[in-house]
Amino acid sequence: MNIIIPMAGMGKRMRPHTLTVPKPLVPIAGKPIVERLVEDIVKVCPSEVENIGFVIGKNFGEDVEKDLIQIASRTGAKGHIFYQEEALGTAHAIYCAKEILEGKTVVAFADTLFKADFTLDIEQDGIIWVKEVEDPSAFGVVQLDDQKRIMAFVEKPKSFVSNLAIIGIYYFKKGEDLRQEISTLIDNKIMDSGEYQLTRVLENLTNSGTKFYPGTVQEWLDCGNKTATVNTNHRYLEYIKDEKDLVDPTAQIINSVIIPPVYIGRQARIINSVVGPHVSVGHRTEITDARVENSIIQKDSEINRAILKDSMIGNHASFDGKSKTMSVGDFNTIAE
Repeated sequence: MNIIIPMAGMGKRMRPHTLTVPKPLVPIAGKPIVERLVEDIVKVCPSEVENIGFVIGKNFGEDVEKDLIQIASRTGAKGHIFYQEEALGTAHAIYCAKEILEGKTVVAFADTLFKADFTLDIEQDGIIWVKEVEDPSAFGVVQLDDQKRIMAFVEKPKSFVSNLAIIGIYYFKKGEDLRQEISTLIDNKIMDSGEYQLTRVLENLTNSGTKFYPGTVQEWLDCGNKTATVNTNHRYLEYIKDEKDLVDPTAQIINSVIIPPVYIGRQARIINSVVGPHVSVGHRTEITDARVENSIIQKDSEINRAILKDSMIGNHASFDGKSKTMSVGDFNTIAE
């Protein structure tokens, strides 16, 4: 089994948090989004994952590449780095990892997490994860036939055709078929809105006989912007609240109240404060004389005399003052 994770996008909707850190490395409950995604995919795969390919931009840097290789290694897989030098669409991003695009393959775009209670049926031709949504007009959706197979793909339907939204995770029994179909698009410069789109590839595979089935998830957790990411952190902490060591043993809790579920990283210091519920605090961050609820505060930051709720604070940031909702990027200082 191989996993391919396209993640070369700029993450503009997550700025300022993605100005210095790629969006998939923003932490959720103490781990990068992409690591949480990999772990959740591995949990539903009945066979061993051998290779994980990360499709990134060349500007991500060596440190990011090393982090990604380590994420793969922690699951027992071999990590590979592939570059998408130009944003030419979802199908093109996948094709950048063509060296491992063969055999049983999961493709997962790194701006979404999910929770599911099933084991992937790897004998199916293909599976596309979907979730019922109230307003399908904002999503790509699938239509099913009488046998519950996917018969059509509709991008942002203006009138109702289906409420099964594609969440961005796909399984292919024969990755080489996907590779060949994308290659045909690229060789013949068949583009939609100037890009090579995965939706067209899926339509072509369906028309040529590949049978796709929907895979439903319990919860679809979006990480597309600050508000969605804070909410995902909230939900994820609920899922893992019974795990041990959510508060690292090296963290110092001094004259403070911790309201679980929370994650507190290595050598963090909480002084004269109330933290929680649903708060993630990064390594070596210090919170003093503050009240923090439903927020993400990343590593090496300082929070003083603050009232924070529904907020996201970056790395190496300093916040001194009072507020209720903040989105503060890396290396910023805010003081009254």
